[in-house]
Amino acid sequence: MLSRLLAPKTEAAYGLLRVVAGLTFSFHGFQKIFGVLSNLRPPAGTQLWFAGIIELACGLAIAAGVATSWAALLASGEMAVAYVQVHWRLQGGANFFPTINKGELALVYAVVFLFVACRGAGPFSLDAALVGRPAPAPPVPARAA
Repeated sequence: MLSRLLAPKTEAAYGLLRVVAGLTFSFHGFQKIFGVLSNLRPPAGTQLWFAGIIELACGLAIAAGVATSWAALLASGEMAVAYVQVHWRLQGGANFFPTINKGELALVYAVVFLFVACRGAGPFSLDAALVGRPAPAPPVPARAA
């Protein structure tokens, strides 16, 4: 019942998800590259510095809806690597769980950005504005009666 009431707002909600996720992701990169509100400022050329560049550039592209699928795919991959390499480290036991290895945010970003890469920018984006028409919504599965 509630889903039918909210269904007309799906595109707006997706746009909000894309913008908020992109902006918060870009802030992580901003912190790494410029040291804003952080003591961490990795040397240029290091893996962490490249991560900051990806986070800043892809986050802004995702939020604006420019080359969204490509930016989101790169961001998803970076977060998958961050989760496996930095948080999980392929360890067994309790460290397998994201709440223990402190990898919840990396894991959620990886999955959300994979969804954004598959879904595309949507109608509330620069991609749609540049093309002059909104991207078509994905088909909705028929509900059984």
